[in-house]
Amino acid sequence: MNSTIGKYAGVVAKPPIPKTAVPSGNPVKGISFFLDPANGVPIYRQIIQQIEYAILSGRMCPGDRLPTIRSLAVDLKTNPNTIAKAYGELEILGILETQVGSGTYISEKKPAVEEDSLSLKIREVTGRFMQEMRDLGVDKRELVKLVSEFKE
Repeated sequence: MNSTIGKYAGVVAKPPIPKTAVPSGNPVKGISFFLDPANGVPIYRQIIQQIEYAILSGRMCPGDRLPTIRSLAVDLKTNPNTIAKAYGELEILGILETQVGSGTYISEKKPAVEEDSLSLKIREVTGRFMQEMRDLGVDKRELVKLVSEFKE
């Protein structure tokens, strides 16, 4: 394990990786960004959404350190300017704080939650889950049973 990785905190993305997605190579204390260039959402926007989702879900907390722009760009095989744009927008919103020479951290400010945005995210995650279950040959009755057992 890279010795600098343990310094960061983050999120583990739960949805399966689409075949066109690019996962980050080094999960950072649970952080894995999944980029899907085929879904029509700009890469920097996908990064913003994933950071906001991680904060809202409680998997990233105030004071948690994010990977450096350069290291995340290498992991995601994307341009560092893309990462900088995502971090910059979150910093303008007050969600991230950059300390020169130290790194980029989650601030105390929570991302704004729009009901439509949350509903859309829930439908998106549920849709991917349902598709994965269909791909695995799980029928509706068996799926209900599995979810019920998992809930208990």
